[in-house]
Amino acid sequence: MQVVFHIGAHATDNGKLLKSLFRNKGVLQKQGVIVTGPSRYRELLQQTVLRLDGAVPSKESREVLLDAIIDDDHPERIILSNDNFICFAQQVFEDQLLYAATTERIMALCNLFPDDQVEFHLALCNPATFIPMLHKLTPKLTIEQLLRGTDPLSLRWSHMVRNIREAAPDAGLTVWCNEDTPLIWVQLMHEAAGLEAHVKLNGAFDLLSEIMSREGMRRFRSYLKSHPPQTEIQKRRIMSAFLDKFAMEEAIEEELDVPGWTDELVAQLTDAYEEDIYAIQRMPGVNFIAP
Repeated sequence: MQVVFHIGAHATDNGKLLKSLFRNKGVLQKQGVIVTGPSRYRELLQQTVLRLDGAVPSKESREVLLDAIIDDDHPERIILSNDNFICFAQQVFEDQLLYAATTERIMALCNLFPDDQVEFHLALCNPATFIPMLHKLTPKLTIEQLLRGTDPLSLRWSHMVRNIREAAPDAGLTVWCNEDTPLIWVQLMHEAAGLEAHVKLNGAFDLLSEIMSREGMRRFRSYLKSHPPQTEIQKRRIMSAFLDKFAMEEAIEEELDVPGWTDELVAQLTDAYEEDIYAIQRMPGVNFIAP
């Protein structure tokens, strides 16, 4: 069996991947892919990880766990999504790192399914926007309390990605930039479901419709019908062209209202992020999805 853990990052998804996959539940079931709501496993997996404390569960315990999570007796692939698989939002900057608990939690999640093929899927985000978005999830904390003394310029997603690879060298790892999700959404759905690109899925433009005007979407769909793209790359170029003309500014502008932050700091954070992404793209064992 294949087990997919969609582990966040926080504030990048807000349940949208599961929502789009649920729209295709019937198609996925025919392919042996099971997607279920996180309410069935969020607390259960958390409690099981804590109870095992690094130990591998017995075969019987695994079956009990699966029975609680899914109704299908013999799925080929299950998709589990929870931003808190690694830690809660207020703990993201513990030890002044991005997700310092990564190694321990990745190993624990793998231990839950020791004889299964495990994959991890992760969206990255520019710290210049990630920190303000994360702060919205933790309104009781000040920015200073959230950061725990962390220098934003020191943050590197590559450290987290490297920790995942080292903790689970046999597991698959799919990574992408949150900023690119509207353009690569259908591919992310296919990757999560483990399906070939030719399998038609509903919801390919779910995220695009959130940032493009209604008129733009109408024209975009009309254009695709009259000028069917021959490749995914062509389709993404068409999407980009329509976004350039019909994107809703209020939907794509990110609020960077952080006390003390200057335009220069935001530019430095962005430059460091882009260099970090370049390094991640070159890491062996990383399936990086780009437009």
